Amino acid sequence: MSMALRRVDRCSPSEAFHSSVERPATGEAAAEGAPILRSERLQVFVLIDGLGWEIIKNRPFLNTELPVRMPLKTVLGYSSGAIPTILTGRSPVETGHWNLFYYDPQGSPFKWLRWFSPLPERVLDNRVGRELIKEVGRRLMGMGPLFECCVSPRLLPLFNYIEKLNIYEAGGIPGSTSIFDLLSERRIPYKAYSYHRFSDAEILEQSYNDIGSGNEALYFLYLSQVDGFLHTSRGEDTVITGRLGWYEQQLRKIFNRAQRRNTDAIMTVVSDHGMTPVHSTYDLVGRINLLGFKMPQQYLAVYDSTMARYWFFDEAARRAIIAELKATTSGKILSDSECKSLGVFFPDRRYGEIVFLLDPGWLFAHSDFNGSGWNPAGMHGYHPSDPNSNAIFLSNRPIAHPMRTIADIYWCLEEAAS
Repeated sequence: MSMALRRVDRCSPSEAFHSSVERPATGEAAAEGAPILRSERLQVFVLIDGLGWEIIKNRPFLNTELPVRMPLKTVLGYSSGAIPTILTGRSPVETGHWNLFYYDPQGSPFKWLRWFSPLPERVLDNRVGRELIKEVGRRLMGMGPLFECCVSPRLLPLFNYIEKLNIYEAGGIPGSTSIFDLLSERRIPYKAYSYHRFSDAEILEQSYNDIGSGNEALYFLYLSQVDGFLHTSRGEDTVITGRLGWYEQQLRKIFNRAQRRNTDAIMTVVSDHGMTPVHSTYDLVGRINLLGFKMPQQYLAVYDSTMARYWFFDEAARRAIIAELKATTSGKILSDSECKSLGVFFPDRRYGEIVFLLDPGWLFAHSDFNGSGWNPAGMHGYHPSDPNSNAIFLSNRPIAHPMRTIADIYWCLEEAAS
């Protein structure tokens, strides 16, 4: 079966592709058990980053409250591609959102760094230099509170950054219609909570209060911190159970609060991808460096945790690097046809002329996104066919259409705007 993402059409569920954001206002929480004014409809939608099906399928997690439960295939890549797919129902090639950095020397917002090119590389490419660039990106360039300088500063002027806007607001995914665009266009009241303003604990507390005092049709909660926790604790079952138990308790309170406000309230909990146990590392960066070619004169590379992307400006470098990648037994080069089937083939090659993907459980010993001493127990960004990569779908309401990939989640979101 093709791994291509599908977007379900409401008129034909079997065929598939197969008001501005209100600031969450602190509301005075009603006393537990007290009657709450019902609104016409109410949907609570929770997106938990990194919580995979393999982690919860045999572990109690809102089983009574959300009996409709199933795994969903994710997209190839990371949250930067998966979450826009959830919010729009479109594949990465349609939204333009895949990996965070893409080749774009003409449009790069980092062109100002070229003024520092005469200086020795060590002047900027160090802990202090990267920290300064990170703060400039976050505070002056509007790239969000999670922006990191994950590419060498001397190479940054060759790259653009895809997530310059808040994707949890209307207009946050230019060129695509997200659920927040739809809600705003139709003037349907909602509230969205994310790391842009809150921690997970603050989101859970604030949304609980707001559901009790507000009258919005949709409450969208993005909980980002589970991903980081699972990176470090993927193999520690007791620790995972304890931590997820806390999230379960908080979400149960929110579910009960929503049901008291509206007995027909819908609660849906999903994730963007899973978390695969890491068992081995491979030093691809070291192997490529031994070939002796120079960046960026002869080639360019970005090394994510599980994926390497290359651009070539010299034929000898192309041949030698591709030969090295083909000789690597812990991963493979993705063909154009496979990228097309996964919805991540970009004809302009902005995300890489060649994409090399590690096998599940492998991790690059050195990469642009992993700092020194980073030895995670869990990682994501593997092929969507890896069972540990599966996302989750949990709900208290039966679903009337097929649910196979995270693109299908959008159908459920769209109902809140109908």
